[in-house]
Amino acid sequence: MRRVTLRTSLVPVACALAGAAQAQADALPSWNDGPAKRAIVKFVTEATRAGAPGFVAPEARLAVFDNDGTLWSEQPAYFQLLFGEEAVLALLAASHAGMTSDEFASIVSDWIAKARHPTKKVRYTDLVYRPMLELLAYLRANGFKTDVVSGGGIEFMRPWAEKTYGIPPEQVIGSSIKTRFELAHGRFVLRRLPEVDFVNDGPGKPVGIYRFTGRRPVFAFGNSDGDREMLEWTAEGPGPRFAGLVHHTDAEREWAYDRKSAVGKLDRALDEATQKGWAIVDMKSDWQTVYPEPAPE
Repeated sequence: MRRVTLRTSLVPVACALAGAAQAQADALPSWNDGPAKRAIVKFVTEATRAGAPGFVAPEARLAVFDNDGTLWSEQPAYFQLLFGEEAVLALLAASHAGMTSDEFASIVSDWIAKARHPTKKVRYTDLVYRPMLELLAYLRANGFKTDVVSGGGIEFMRPWAEKTYGIPPEQVIGSSIKTRFELAHGRFVLRRLPEVDFVNDGPGKPVGIYRFTGRRPVFAFGNSDGDREMLEWTAEGPGPRFAGLVHHTDAEREWAYDRKSAVGKLDRALDEATQKGWAIVDMKSDWQTVYPEPAPE
């Protein structure tokens, strides 16, 4: 009886120690404790606990993220624009038309490895957000599929998204131009054409998500009015839902902008987020650090 009593008495202690260890293993260490972080952790905890009211079946755990201003910086202009493409999609289609998809991917890979931001003087991939990288990893560790859903070009993002975000090419959704399969110099290639195929921005984002995945996400993050429809479509689905916005409020570590910005304008979506109770990440107060180490000079 003594042995049984001793073992029984140790159960609450063991449980308490396990709980403490779990609490110490913070999956989001770059996030300050606040409403945004607590909302994320609560959603994921409930979504992955069988029998919980907020449980989400593993096959339905689709999380989508805008790219510019949500996963990496976007000032003073969208980085793809700095790559040499034009913001107007018709011009974007013409600027690199004629080359093959492989040739274009090689040019992008070379540029992303060598180019430097005009004011921060670091590589563009050094301007990804460390807290969002932690969030992507946290979601994947809990069985979520994470997709990038951007107004930028799909072929611009695919060459570097896996190395930078851990997101493979088939989980990148973006604007695209038309391509043609052809035989050139004895080799089969995909030729880029000077014609827009699909614009993945605003109302195009929910269309693109469904077109590529066949699912409505249960979790979505954006940062601008261009993400509003994606967040609406996600939030208004049945069952547990999470919609979040990154609000750029940190002029010292990054940039501060919202309603009046020519790049990443956040106006209607900010009002709607407030009204509907979406999570709003205040970059200045919610993030302990913005960029991965070493921080850009």
